[in-house]
Amino acid sequence: MTDNQNGSDTTAVAPEGDAPAIQAQVVAQYIKDLSFENPNVEKLLTGPGDNPNMKLEVNVNARRMKEDLYESAIEFSAHATNQTGTIYQLEAVYAGIFQIKNIPEEALEPFLLINCPALLFPYLRRLASDLTREGGFPPLLLDPIDFASLYMRRKQQEAGGDEAPVAS
Repeated sequence: MTDNQNGSDTTAVAPEGDAPAIQAQVVAQYIKDLSFENPNVEKLLTGPGDNPNMKLEVNVNARRMKEDLYESAIEFSAHATNQTGTIYQLEAVYAGIFQIKNIPEEALEPFLLINCPALLFPYLRRLASDLTREGGFPPLLLDPIDFASLYMRRKQQEAGGDEAPVAS
């Protein structure tokens, strides 16, 4: 409730005929593709260790599977190098299937490319940490990713003429 200047109380009333609430459910999540390469382990064991250079890449894609089922996937790549060469290369695609109902068409793409990856990311983060540790290296500890910023950057690139894949 708020007070008007004349001192009377007012309440906000929901308009009649509201659209049904958006419903989203994680149906499944899974590793869609995975590769870990450790090509120079002999050189790394015999030589002095120097600080690695790390190159990380993240991309998000989505697609419609059936009427209200959608797949959202995070493509992740980590390439660690030093003077010896490649330390390790990790490539993973971590995906989820989401059942989404009652969503306006204009809200679907942002939901699939921002909200869904945000739900999947903690599992990808753990996978990357575990794989690098099991590969004989310190675990790769990923900072949280701002998927909204990635989405906005993608939209700006599309507006500028650089075409990127978009959810369908």
